[in-house]
Amino acid sequence: MPKINYFFNDEKKMNGVDLKTFIDLFAGIGGFRIALESYGLKCIFSSELDKYAQDTYRENFHEHPSGDITKINERDIPPHDILCAGFPCQAFSVSGKQRGFEDTRGTLFFDIARIAKYHKPKILFLENVKNFERHNKGGTLKTVLRVLDELGYHVFYQILNASDYGVATSRERIYFVCFLKELGFPNFDFPKPSFNKVYLRDFLEKNVDTTDFEINRKDIKITKPLIQKPSLRPIQIGVINKGGQGERIYSTEGHAITFSAYGGGAAAKTGAYLIDGKIRKLTPREVARIMGFPEKFQIPKNPPQAYTQLGNSVVVPVLKKITEQILQTCKIEGEKCAQQI
Repeated sequence: MPKINYFFNDEKKMNGVDLKTFIDLFAGIGGFRIALESYGLKCIFSSELDKYAQDTYRENFHEHPSGDITKINERDIPPHDILCAGFPCQAFSVSGKQRGFEDTRGTLFFDIARIAKYHKPKILFLENVKNFERHNKGGTLKTVLRVLDELGYHVFYQILNASDYGVATSRERIYFVCFLKELGFPNFDFPKPSFNKVYLRDFLEKNVDTTDFEINRKDIKITKPLIQKPSLRPIQIGVINKGGQGERIYSTEGHAITFSAYGGGAAAKTGAYLIDGKIRKLTPREVARIMGFPEKFQIPKNPPQAYTQLGNSVVVPVLKKITEQILQTCKIEGEKCAQQI
């Protein structure tokens, strides 16, 4: 993917955009960092609470993330151009009381808000689960949008499915891109689906021992033909036991299910797939590949921990496409600004 020139410097107007740095909050294992660094942006601060995710982050980026963001003073965070955060969704204790910034106290979004209030980064780039939009009957989203507006941001959000963007897993997430109002950007369009013809079979490991991931049970039932037409969605072809969560079998001609950090069943966290005549879970490396982590990315040697960290992660290729769109928007607006001088 070609690199976009996104440097604009106009001393006369605020519309000039100079994006160089970002911070990585609720960093997990660094999906946001991989995406933004691929465009030459520099990470100058990271924060992650989970000690195992911290270990993985340090091993790959040679930097140990700061710990609990709720205990870090915003003044101790360096100034930055973009704030990135795949923040957890929590119930807002006073949501709907119309107290603006105070409505988010007691939640992790509050920490994003207080940092944004102090540093005024040009852009906020946020990610959350699909159900965030309907959380608390829409009250949580309404509060977040109101607070971001009061903090001085134009907010754009949309639910995107990774399957539509060249990623072989169905993973719907809500993404927020927020521009500081002083930049004057009137609009932002999320990237359009590419519908690349990629399938689960394209990401499987070759010539490796997958014995530890095989599922050998007497209650396995194949309920649909083994030969399936390729699809950009998961294709269920069988069940284990009663076919509950973690007990469904899928074809490699489709996409993987949404990877989870939790859940039970014989194929918990990855789902079960018919591969080379055997029913098995995906290996951690296969999951990492599908989620867009490069082959050189070091994942935990302990499979359960690897599944948890990857299940909690963001989809790197989708973040890259949104990042490209952000930079393209800055480029267009910067050129408009230059023409007006």
